[in-house]
Amino acid sequence: MPTRLDTARIRAAREVIDPVFLDTPLYECEALEPELGCSVSIKLETANPVRSFKGRGTELVASQLTGSAAVCASAGNLGQALAWSGRKRGLDITVVASRFATPAKLDRIRALGATLELVDGDHELARDRAAEIARSTGIRLVEDSLDLETGEGAATIGLELVGTPFDTVLIALGGGAMATGIGHVLKDLAPDVEVVCVQPAGAPAMTLSWQQQRVVTTESANTIADGVAGRRPIPEVLVDLLQVADDAVLVEESSIVAGVRLLHTHAGVVAEPSAALGLAALLENRTRFAGRRVVTIICGSNVNPPDHHRWIQADR
Repeated sequence: MPTRLDTARIRAAREVIDPVFLDTPLYECEALEPELGCSVSIKLETANPVRSFKGRGTELVASQLTGSAAVCASAGNLGQALAWSGRKRGLDITVVASRFATPAKLDRIRALGATLELVDGDHELARDRAAEIARSTGIRLVEDSLDLETGEGAATIGLELVGTPFDTVLIALGGGAMATGIGHVLKDLAPDVEVVCVQPAGAPAMTLSWQQQRVVTTESANTIADGVAGRRPIPEVLVDLLQVADDAVLVEESSIVAGVRLLHTHAGVVAEPSAALGLAALLENRTRFAGRRVVTIICGSNVNPPDHHRWIQADR
């Protein structure tokens, strides 16, 4: 069964997305190999104005918007990216987020000129409120992962990976835009590459859904990796994920913290917890990945400095 994504559209997307988000650094980080037992290359999706991969998708959304306004729910990174893309085009952007979201992300959304509405609940409540705003005002609701622009924008990362000699790609799994996008491209253009999705054990809904091949919702999500802390997978996205993911694994919080620390110590990279999920998987599955050539996507670096300081000092 094909996915909803289209490789020709993904190629065309590179002509629409601001070049500031494209061709991000990809390099082998030799200092990580002794720690992890395999060759690790990192794709640095933090080297852009919103410090995450989300700008690739919001550039497509904003370029195709028929009205002058849009609303989205966000844990922080999508909201920043939509605010950035909207500001560039003079669009009126509203972002709904949890009051408990990372303060640095919320501050940046405001700084980029979006209207920020906070809800007293988690990301799923923010999704409900964003949908209510869209219904009542008639403006465009941007639904991360469900909207093809978000997945096909993220898929341009996959185009930049094709031709690189590697065996496995490790992709953070939340709503699924990045996993389905990159996975689609690799299955189409580099089918021998193993696509492994990684999610926190404290927020396992999409991984459980992939494993059981049906939508599984959870009552709560408890993880420091706020960018992937969803509870209600989107059915259409799960169908896409089932076509492109070779595996989906869960990792513990301690391994995520260790991954953040390794990226700081050995790569000089400030990574938010979601961006360290790939390294967490390597730490927990050393035998499986031993001797392999692995790429992992460093998908965001929007963290509160005190939190990051605590994580990188955890074992010291």
